[in-house]
Amino acid sequence: MPGTNLTREEAQQRAELLTVDSYEIDLDLSGAQEGGTYRSVTTVRFDSAEEGAETFIDLVAPAVHKVVLNGHALDVAAVFRDSRIALKHLQQGRNELTVVADCAYTNTGEGLHKFVDPVDDQVYLYTQFEVPDARRVFASFEQPDLKATFQFTVKAPAGWTVISNSPTPEPKGSDGNVWHFEPTPRMSTYVTALIVGPYHAVHSTYEGPDGQVVPLGIYCRPSLAEFLDADAIFEVTRQGFDWFQEKFDYAYPFAKYDQLFVPEFNAGAMENAGAVTIRDQYVFRSKVTDAAYEVRAETILHELAHMWFGDLVTMEWWNDLWLNESFATYTSIACQAAAPGSRWPHSWTTFANSMKTWAYRQDQLPSTHPIMAEIRDLDDVLVNFDGITYAKGASVLKQLVAYVGEDEFFRGVQAYFKRHAFGNTRLSDLLGALEETSGRDLRTWSKAWLETAGINVLRPRIEVDGDGVMTSFAVRQEAPALPAGAKGEPVLRPHRIAIGLYDLQDGRLVRTDRIEMDIQASELTAVPQLEGRTRPAVVLLNDDDLSYAKVRLDEESLKVVAQHLGDFTESLPRALCWASAWDMTRDGEMATRDYLELVLSGIAKESDIGVVQSLHRQVKLALDLYAAPGWRETGLARWTEATLTHLRTAEPGSDHQLAWARAFAATARTPQQLDLLAALLEGRETIEGLVVDTELRWAFVERLAATGVYDEPEIAAEHERDRTAAGERHAATARAARPTPEAKAEAWASVVESDKLPNALQEAVIGGFVQTDQRDLLAPYTEKFFAAVKGVWESRSYEMAQQIAVGLYPAVQVSQETLDATDAWLASAEPNAALRRLVSESRSGVERALKAQAADAAAGM
Repeated sequence: MPGTNLTREEAQQRAELLTVDSYEIDLDLSGAQEGGTYRSVTTVRFDSAEEGAETFIDLVAPAVHKVVLNGHALDVAAVFRDSRIALKHLQQGRNELTVVADCAYTNTGEGLHKFVDPVDDQVYLYTQFEVPDARRVFASFEQPDLKATFQFTVKAPAGWTVISNSPTPEPKGSDGNVWHFEPTPRMSTYVTALIVGPYHAVHSTYEGPDGQVVPLGIYCRPSLAEFLDADAIFEVTRQGFDWFQEKFDYAYPFAKYDQLFVPEFNAGAMENAGAVTIRDQYVFRSKVTDAAYEVRAETILHELAHMWFGDLVTMEWWNDLWLNESFATYTSIACQAAAPGSRWPHSWTTFANSMKTWAYRQDQLPSTHPIMAEIRDLDDVLVNFDGITYAKGASVLKQLVAYVGEDEFFRGVQAYFKRHAFGNTRLSDLLGALEETSGRDLRTWSKAWLETAGINVLRPRIEVDGDGVMTSFAVRQEAPALPAGAKGEPVLRPHRIAIGLYDLQDGRLVRTDRIEMDIQASELTAVPQLEGRTRPAVVLLNDDDLSYAKVRLDEESLKVVAQHLGDFTESLPRALCWASAWDMTRDGEMATRDYLELVLSGIAKESDIGVVQSLHRQVKLALDLYAAPGWRETGLARWTEATLTHLRTAEPGSDHQLAWARAFAATARTPQQLDLLAALLEGRETIEGLVVDTELRWAFVERLAATGVYDEPEIAAEHERDRTAAGERHAATARAARPTPEAKAEAWASVVESDKLPNALQEAVIGGFVQTDQRDLLAPYTEKFFAAVKGVWESRSYEMAQQIAVGLYPAVQVSQETLDATDAWLASAEPNAALRRLVSESRSGVERALKAQAADAAAGM
């Protein structure tokens, strides 16, 4: 029985048989305010290549009332089973199928999600269909290469707004509550969308070249309208339209472009054609740093890039998911860096410091896989939205651009769009276009970079004479063994890198020269251009971050960087050195206590607020998991004192002050520090320039709850001040964070023993439950986790089960006993491949932490 899975072979067979023409989908959502289900009527017209053939259409629904194929009513009980409707005796040529069903609203962020805003008690609906969830709303051939046109008719309460891929029509019907949309262009099922409810809207237009006018819309719940900075969002959007249309040489392919900030969204955003949904935490209720605006802008641009790469031209099957996401990531960062008027020309610094560290982490897990992963079925793709698919892929695309040339790259992309518009492609289609424009043979490059797993390490090998002149310079490439359990063999690869030479000038590290070159797929590549030159203070491999590799500094460079990391004049080399130090710490090559000292010596000079906030998170993680247990509290005390010092000395009202306030709140531990949090919260004490607004208040409350200073009365009082969906989530986190057996038992029961929580509240409870300074309190839940996780996986939807499997794994119990318990479960529980992968990844984190703790302990001896 297939359950809700679909194999690649099944999809290929169905694609060979069928050509889908159109869907007409009629949904009655008029009872959304009270009901749990809604009527869904789908009429789909498709051609069959064979007379008498059989296939199936996908549907996840609690009840199916009617199935009519080519005018003949089928026996529902006989044909509907296991998320599929069997279709037999197809006509060669045109067929018409009508399915009448009751479909269910969800609270998991999958299918048609239903949310009730506690501010106005109104219902807000939105769809989320990637990967296979259009079938939760209408009967569909659920695979990306069976494109069709879609025509939605929606009945909803009068006065609501209905948004879809096509422009919103005037409502008709006796009550003015029926919306009949025009058919869409041909697209895949997973990028269709409906967003329904009494949403607040702001409208504008994009005016492009040759008189092009694209209607723009921004939507959110009315309770967030006062915080919606629509002008800033429109500004980024217009910059993206200008840059993408110039680079792609293809006009925006849809009739309008709406961006909808929706509640309880599982991802950052989703590229529904012309109707992008975005998590509404990006409507900032309180002050945030510029780094948050930069991340939001990247998300906006990422989804806009998908309108061409993903929606206009779509992958044939999910093994090219990486290309879809990597292209959008690469071009969104490139747009931020280069678009006229962009606020974030340093976006490659952010990419190097955040997204690439995600990729490096993912690529060292036992689940590491080639960028072009083997996707056998839907279960495979659901766990493949990872750091390799997004960040490693984007890193490799950046190197590909350096390898073939930027102009040649985009000329190839332009030919690709024109050749395959509204169709489906494979990777070979894009690489073929790039070979045509660049003259490069990309088959060897593709095999080395896209079809193999793992990461390379680059180290400089420098020989210097008595006068400080470099007599030999080479780049040594290493291919570390893949983690235990990973498939494949380590390989050396060709790299396109820059080598930066830096010297101290008036206390600042200034780049004095730069060499760009190809590194061969061999252990040693000589760099004769540097022989005979005076050795600089710092040699930085992969300067400008062109390639994807772990970089190590030579001994002399490391000594200089340890003293002057904050003195680089540019943000990107600083970020690369910070990332290298963090990677060394994770690998046990640098002790946690030494990493802490490096950060404390350089962070005051770090101007990039995104880097500062990443360092905050990394130091806290290192101290919690990688520090030797006997020294951990000493390190945490030193770090907490530093956060308070920086909070008090930061420029009043600055982003740095806010970041340090949050860092202090995350780690405050002594009675005096906790009393300061309470005093700031209650107004008994102030710090010049620091506004303790709604979100910062909750950060303080959550820490005070986790340390036992606050309990239910204080949490309830704060929730009363903030009777919003966000306030409800924060209160749930604070309650789960309390350091009592009763609080932990209540939180565990609400997540594991009940399935009533919606996705956002479940995530909030898990976040509060797991506290790194409550190890003893959480210890009994290791056994409970392994007893429950398989049952949870088999009984919950994918998104809900993944939250639990990853979030409640005993990652804070860094011990051999945790590894042993995990191994015993893996050996006996017979989990499916997706769950096995997630648990194995978590196990790898504990194993890494044990190694890092040993390195830190050795450094303290």
